[in-house]
Amino acid sequence: MNDMPRPNPARLLGLRDFRLLLSGAVAAQVGSQVTLVALPLVAVVELDATPFQVGLLTAAETAAFLLVGLPAGAWLDRMRKLPVLIRADVVRCLAVGSIPPAAALGVLTMAQLYLVALVTGVATVFFDVAHQSFLPALLPRAHLVAGNGAIETVRSSAQVAGPGLGGGLVQLLGAPLAIVADAVGYLTSAVVLARIRAEEEAPPPPDPGRSLRTEIAEGVGFVLRHPLLRAIAAATAVSNLFAAVLMAVQTVFWVRVLDLSPAAIGVLLSVSAVGGLAGALCAGPLARRVGQARLIWLAPVLTGPFALLWPLTGGGAGVALFALASGTVLFGAVVYNVAQVSFRQGVCPPGLLGRMNATMRFLVWGTLPLGALLGGAVADAAGARAALWVCAAGFLVVPLPLLLSPLRGMRELPTDAGPVGAHVPEDEGSTDPAAPGGPGGAAAEAAGPAPEDARPAR
Repeated sequence: MNDMPRPNPARLLGLRDFRLLLSGAVAAQVGSQVTLVALPLVAVVELDATPFQVGLLTAAETAAFLLVGLPAGAWLDRMRKLPVLIRADVVRCLAVGSIPPAAALGVLTMAQLYLVALVTGVATVFFDVAHQSFLPALLPRAHLVAGNGAIETVRSSAQVAGPGLGGGLVQLLGAPLAIVADAVGYLTSAVVLARIRAEEEAPPPPDPGRSLRTEIAEGVGFVLRHPLLRAIAAATAVSNLFAAVLMAVQTVFWVRVLDLSPAAIGVLLSVSAVGGLAGALCAGPLARRVGQARLIWLAPVLTGPFALLWPLTGGGAGVALFALASGTVLFGAVVYNVAQVSFRQGVCPPGLLGRMNATMRFLVWGTLPLGALLGGAVADAAGARAALWVCAAGFLVVPLPLLLSPLRGMRELPTDAGPVGAHVPEDEGSTDPAAPGGPGGAAAEAAGPAPEDARPAR
């Protein structure tokens, strides 16, 4: 019988700061989902972008993880996380908010879209790493799965409602004006996060004898020496590589091959997102039933083959194949994310969380711009459907690093770094969940959106 604790979700929802978190996440996520529909349509329909240009735009959105991903973690370990979350939201609001007026004045170009994508990408790096480092300081380790699952439920709910709203707004107002919803969402999120009252302890001042390079190396070393983290990083990196191929070509495929309207694209994305919502709701119960370690490799094994339906999609009723594939793969990605991110947050020493999360993001999101460029290049040379075949084949190999790791023979995951032989710097603090400043030593409140490492293919 699995002895995984059963956290009470009502207790988490009863916390004022956690409710504020969920409210901010709703606003930011609905806005982001509108832009998921609108931004590629701005490029494809308004600016007549080629498939490679759309791929380059997708690459620009995630290039920041390669450019500043590693130093971001070391910097964030030296500062409070909540102010970083608020400032990142404000920067993203200003960046995406520049698109509608430029379009109205007739001066919008692909160069501006690339710049907006780069700026929002840098802000997202700091936001995401700060969030994943902030949450375990506020929730006991036993509640991390429940906390991540609750926030993932909000994200997935927004993914159900947001694209349909986005498609309708694009149909009514045009793609550039619809992006206003995203700017408003980021601004609302910043205002809500600013109301959180939880007092965050300031990190100790950096040791003047230790360079930034040394601190970055400790984060990289912790991940690469840990057999489970290493396997998770490899599998997620492969998943994101081929998810980016899909992200780069799906709008071109929908508009120029399937001839779908913006409203139909929004409905397709919303229907697909039901799988993510189901995954968020099922992640906790599934982890208790089959084991958290086993769930990490089972999710991609069982859902990855559905990616083969993407290139088989035809027009008319055949569009349902795309929705079925996306919904199933998204279900697996959300379940996988909740299980593996909760493990990472619990196993890492508190003083190393920022660098560990930044290292993981660098490794697993660094493949996104490469995949986007690959997708755009293949679509330019052989067509969007050929690029979807490349994507589908890639999803079949995602589970291999997990199946070749110690995870294959485990049901539950270790609670600290010791059993798997990872090196932990002596000055990085205790991993005891009850230790002061550790995951279990603070009030059960959190801030930031749900963790997303394996980019759900949508």
